[in-house]
Amino acid sequence: MPSNRSRWMLAAAVAATAILGLAGCSGAASPAEAGRTSARATPSATPTPTRDPAEVWVDVRLANMTLRQKVASLFMLHAPGTDPAALQAFVSTYGLGGLIFMGDNIPATPEALAAQTAATRATDPALPPLIGIDEEGGDVTRLPWDGQPGGEELRSQPPAAAQAAFAARAQLLKQAGVTVNFGTVADVTADPSSFIADRVLGTDPASSATRVAASVTGERGAVFSTLKHFPGHGETEADSHHTVPTAPIDLARYAEQDEPSFRAGVDAGAEFVMFGHLVYSGVDAQPASLSATWHRLLADRLGFRGVTVTDDLRMLQDAGLPQYRDAGENAVQAVAAGNTMVLIVQSPQTDPNALIDAVTAAVQQGRIPLEQIDADARKLLVLRHSLAPKE
Repeated sequence: MPSNRSRWMLAAAVAATAILGLAGCSGAASPAEAGRTSARATPSATPTPTRDPAEVWVDVRLANMTLRQKVASLFMLHAPGTDPAALQAFVSTYGLGGLIFMGDNIPATPEALAAQTAATRATDPALPPLIGIDEEGGDVTRLPWDGQPGGEELRSQPPAAAQAAFAARAQLLKQAGVTVNFGTVADVTADPSSFIADRVLGTDPASSATRVAASVTGERGAVFSTLKHFPGHGETEADSHHTVPTAPIDLARYAEQDEPSFRAGVDAGAEFVMFGHLVYSGVDAQPASLSATWHRLLADRLGFRGVTVTDDLRMLQDAGLPQYRDAGENAVQAVAAGNTMVLIVQSPQTDPNALIDAVTAAVQQGRIPLEQIDADARKLLVLRHSLAPKE
């Protein structure tokens, strides 16, 4: 016969069973079952992020490039003539990152120019070369069908006129397949005898800054905009096509006179800054195009993280100074200083292979960090791949 305690425990068990049965009939779950159900239904709190396919493409492409191919992709060179097949062969033979179109590359019609640029993309449609041009308007106009005004007219008009002119100009370039305009002169001078006087967008820092920003805004979405000639060609009358202009400018003077227009262009979204062959002796004895100091100042003071490109390095050779006689060494120093891209309108005697080999050897010798080459090559791959046809 069960004891009183045994009968009490049996009754409690029966009651508990009944309660659970009722709970099951009502569809309710036990706390443990509810926890398991909740865990199954709730998605992970930290889902695995999906990488941008374009970013993945760039990473794979970079990983499969040799050092020499990476170095070659940092060069924008010039090939004469208007033959589409010859231009295509020039790009593909040397693996260049870009072509600079000069006056001798411009055919009679926009359609013919579009055929030339299309040919340069045909070899590798997913990674077209950058096609650059100096299309400022006014004194520096490559396209005969560009009737928009340049700096000499625009600086006396409201900033909206500069925006409209550069917007129209950028559409002409886009339709022709040109992707980089070296067109925004951010230099400042009120000196009519200055080499750059007829091309500036303003004769004082404030007026220049507003029109520089307007020009970049006008080009946005059509071509990559370039600010030139950093840190500012207006401080000297000399022409950097024939000499290396030198002025006793220190950082304080630069900040007051030259920096505002470049800052305005950077803030407006310019993708490129072109470095001039200019010596501000109060900052660095080297030309800005070969100066690591000026590259750091552009990044640190203006926050620029885009593409830095030299003005035509052949200009240094044409200055006739012995330290700039070697084209390959000039290219090495330009990359070592921090230029993402080296621009050269090379002479017929200059072998592109020799330029590429010189920089490649400098990396192998430790003069230029491999990490820098990788970062520069990747930056340009991103830009170039963004120009590829979208599937």
